[in-house]
Amino acid sequence: MRLTELLKREFSFFHGNYRVLIISWMMMDLASEMPVPNFQPYIRDTLGGGGIALGLIGFANFIGMASVAFPGGYLADKYGRRRLITTMTFGMALSFLLFAFAPTWHFVLLGAIINSLCLIYQPALIAMFQDSLPPERRGMGSSIVQLINSTLNTPGPLIAGLLLWQFGLEWSMRIIYLMMTALYLAAAVWRLRLKETVINKEPMRFRYFVSSYPKAIKESFSVWKVVPRAMFWLLFSQILTMLGYSLFNVINALYAQDVLGIPLSQWWVAYVPLLLTMIVASIPIGKAVDTVGRKIPLILGILSLGLGVVIFVNGSFLAVNIAMILLGLGSLLWGAAAMAFVADLVAPENRGKINGFVNFVSYIAIAFGMLLGNYLYVGVSSQLPFYAGLVLFLVAAVIVILFVKEPANRAN
Repeated sequence: MRLTELLKREFSFFHGNYRVLIISWMMMDLASEMPVPNFQPYIRDTLGGGGIALGLIGFANFIGMASVAFPGGYLADKYGRRRLITTMTFGMALSFLLFAFAPTWHFVLLGAIINSLCLIYQPALIAMFQDSLPPERRGMGSSIVQLINSTLNTPGPLIAGLLLWQFGLEWSMRIIYLMMTALYLAAAVWRLRLKETVINKEPMRFRYFVSSYPKAIKESFSVWKVVPRAMFWLLFSQILTMLGYSLFNVINALYAQDVLGIPLSQWWVAYVPLLLTMIVASIPIGKAVDTVGRKIPLILGILSLGLGVVIFVNGSFLAVNIAMILLGLGSLLWGAAAMAFVADLVAPENRGKINGFVNFVSYIAIAFGMLLGNYLYVGVSSQLPFYAGLVLFLVAAVIVILFVKEPANRAN
């Protein structure tokens, strides 16, 4: 009975919009990891995307996401979260058809752009998620998302490996993208259950996407006058971390295949210990973020990413698996702590704009990081993207240590 009461108290926030979002993420996550292990070879070896094609796809994808970050955050705060989230989830689902039927990599480029523009709903999604959690459960709530994400992602590499063995690289990837389309459509239908968290009598019109852009940019910049200075340093550290990660993440599968000699038929195995580790560690890390604070897990997360890079770059197959575990732990620590930190520092009425701004600059950093990382890999040195990322991780950790302070009172 005491255990039951404890569980009820710990997970009392698991209802309403939070539950709807969790279930929709479960549907989407079930297929989202499947294309990841073989995406880079699919673009290069099947669709003719040599040179910096991977960098161009990543660049266009994140520039598209950046272009809608400001209006996404502004509209989320002014007109509400629900309609943005539900409509654009349908758009994302249909964009995967371009990936599934692409005759050349250019169609994947187009699909990536459409997909990224639909992510105008992301600030609304993050804000609705933050609106749905009490301050004392933000770390746990964030980690449950990561736990479910990891749990549902875990079969992805296994299914990708099985489909690769059964159908070969090309058709396994096409089947995977059709599965993604179906599951994202199911999630979009489920998200129609969401309840609006912003009270506003004026209905949102999609023509506001263009007309609101100048005002959205202005308000997204002006809101920084009313948030703590620690939020600025937190943003700076996030930019460096995401830039560093994108430098090598855009070519890690090709590096494993071309430099480390890990065959494509085995590469997907490296994702299994990563995802299993994230499953095991998600709840303890979330509890730690709520118990010991946000700063220490944030620092440990960045350092874990750096250690993972060091082990990966010159690793054997076993070492690569260990490196992937460290990268997973780093992502968990960094992600849970950073999300909780933002919610602590920013008042609810400004979270959409802040998340929109954070997304904008982060996406710009990732876009250039992926383009630069791919260029460095094919044109300068195959190891340089990894070492450049490591340097950026270390600088980000120093910034957090010196300048990011936890607030005395957390925002509700």
